[in-house]
Parts: sequence; structure tokens; C-alpha cells
Amino acid sequence: METRWQELKPDPDSVTPLYLQLARKLAAAIQAGVWSAGEALPSERVLSEALGVSRVTSRKAIALLVEQGLIRRTQGAGSFITPRLEDPLSQLTGFSEMLRRRGFTPSSQWITREIVPANRAEVIQLGLSPTAAVARLRRLRLADDVVMAIEHSTFPAALIPDPSAVGDSLYAFLDRRGLSIMRALQHFRAVNATDEIAERMGIAPGEALLLITRIGYTAEQRAIELTDTYCRNDYYDFVAELRR
Repeated sequence: METRWQELKPDPDSVTPLYLQLARKLAAAIQAGVWSAGEALPSERVLSEALGVSRVTSRKAIALLVEQGLIRRTQGAGSFITPRLEDPLSQLTGFSEMLRRRGFTPSSQWITREIVPANRAEVIQLGLSPTAAVARLRRLRLADDVVMAIEHSTFPAALIPDPSAVGDSLYAFLDRRGLSIMRALQHFRAVNATDEIAERMGIAPGEALLLITRIGYTAEQRAIELTDTYCRNDYYDFVAELRR
């Protein structure tokens, strides 16, 4: 057993239950980045033997962290450290850039890329004419091959006449075309996963998600981006620093 696991050994003389001690120490280590996202945990038997605790203690500690979203269980494969993203609300970054900064490997899987007539919401939010066309981009956003979010983005078709030319990083594509998003307004609300979203994310239908609606503006204060991002609540943390 590695030294990092030995450091989790609970104090038998403490009044705090052993499983809570173990869960708290393991949670602190995960949040400190001692383990990589997706890394496998030892079995309950191996962990209990190394730490000198019962398998019941190990099982209860792991179960508590599963509830908190820090560990995920995969039937037939074991328990793994859950990839988790902390997204500062005061900083405007693209998904790919954010992931790379945190040591993840970003990727995308396109669902659709098409030019279609704008709907009423797109006309209003992007200030388009009623007869305008838009580029609609729908894709899965992945970190280390785990689906973190589903993203639906809309842009005026005049700015992205060939949606198939967009690669993994939409913001990098816009930067190259001189269309950098410099400011954005984001709205957050809780929603439930539809059957389609649940299937694509590998979660249960009706599970709670966080929906982020973003309107992105260029340096000239022109609204060119309307994006709905459906985020898994077990993988995302949004952090805001408040000062007085």
C-alpha cells in the first residue's frame, strides 16, 4: 500500500467515528489533488487491511464520498476518483482552456453542426432579423473521456458560414477569425435531464443538472454567442469569491 494511503489511517482514540475520519481525510486528499481524476481506488479489503480498520469502516467511508460526488462506482470495475471542475464565475474562459489548466485532456464529440433559420429566442438574444440564419453547434464536452456537459451554441451564420470547420475549441476558432468573446452574461438554473440528455451523459432520466445560458459579446459589445450548457452536477463546482 502506498504511503499516501497510510496517511489516511484514522485515530482509534478519537471520539469521531473511524469511517468519518477516513472519509474526511480522503476527501481532503482528493480536493488537494493527491490523486488524478479517474484513478482507481484499492478494494475495500485492501484498504481496510492497510489502514487497520474493518471492511465495514472502509465501505461506509467510500459510500459517503460517493454521495458527495468525489468518488464514483462502476459496476464490475471498482471505485474511481471523480473528475471534478472548479469554474471561477469571475473569469471568462473556454471549456478546453479551463480543462487544460486543471490537468485534464479536453475533447468534444459533435452531435450536429448545421445552418438553420433562427428561432425567436435567437433573434431576440442576438439582435438578428426575423429571416436570419444561424449556425447551430451541438456537442458533448469531455474531460479525460468522461462526458461533463452537453453544449448547444448558436452564432449568426454570417460569422460561421461553415460550422464543420470548428474544431475542439470553439473560442480558439473565434479568436483566429478575429471574433473573440471578451465579455459574457451567464444565467444559472436547475433543470432535469431529458431522456436524450440522460442517454448521452450516461445518467438517469430526470436527474438534476445545472443549465448555464451564456450570451457572449465581442470587444465592440456585439452579442454573437448564445450557448446553453447542461452540466453534470456531480462533476461541476462553481466558485465565486466575495469581498467586503
